[in-house]
Amino acid sequence: MPLSRVTRPVPYLAVALGLALAATGRARARPGVSADIVDTAQGGGRVLSLTFDDGPNPADTLRLLGVLRRHRITAVFCLWGEHVDAHPAVVRRIAADGHALGNHGMRHDDMSSWPPERIAADLRETNEAIRRAVPHARIRYFRAPYGAWGRTAAVAAALGMRPLGWRLAVGDWEPPGADELVRRLRDGVTPGAVVLLHDGGGDRGQTVDAVDRVATALKAERWRFTLPQRRS
Repeated sequence: MPLSRVTRPVPYLAVALGLALAATGRARARPGVSADIVDTAQGGGRVLSLTFDDGPNPADTLRLLGVLRRHRITAVFCLWGEHVDAHPAVVRRIAADGHALGNHGMRHDDMSSWPPERIAADLRETNEAIRRAVPHARIRYFRAPYGAWGRTAAVAAALGMRPLGWRLAVGDWEPPGADELVRRLRDGVTPGAVVLLHDGGGDRGQTVDAVDRVATALKAERWRFTLPQRRS
């Protein structure tokens, strides 16, 4: 469950951490990835990005993949490392369908008080789990568990992942019913929004149903579904 929407790291911190981690052999700085937390979809006009946290979760993730395929939507899946190790075949399905992969921590810990070295170790462990399932996977984004950022944004950028926030969270971690989720999505979406949803961490059947219904309605209104921005 998110604690906060976004925070902004000190601009020079990503560069400093990247150099420090590279110097110790713990990470290699990747130029061109901003440490600013992105909450904006690519493109202009009626665009939005759907992002899903806490999976993979076989029952709901697989059904969600079918919904996204039917609506021709490419989304971001922010993966919980322990769940990746438990369900690697589902991660392979996500990647095979062309969705973007994100790192959501190995054990869904609150890392906001951790030092950079400990954060980097957790993020690397998660990436390794993802790449055991999908060798050579491109892991584009990192989302802090609970939205508790601390120094994680700068460390993620140094590791080549764009920190991913959101503009709209509909509270599907406490399932209020598909009708209520549809209402929250329809009422809350704005052009350019990154939307936070969940395909894991519990029964997410209501989320899948709501996405199916909302996608139909928004596409009829000429909304487009894009990925979040990668660069500032």
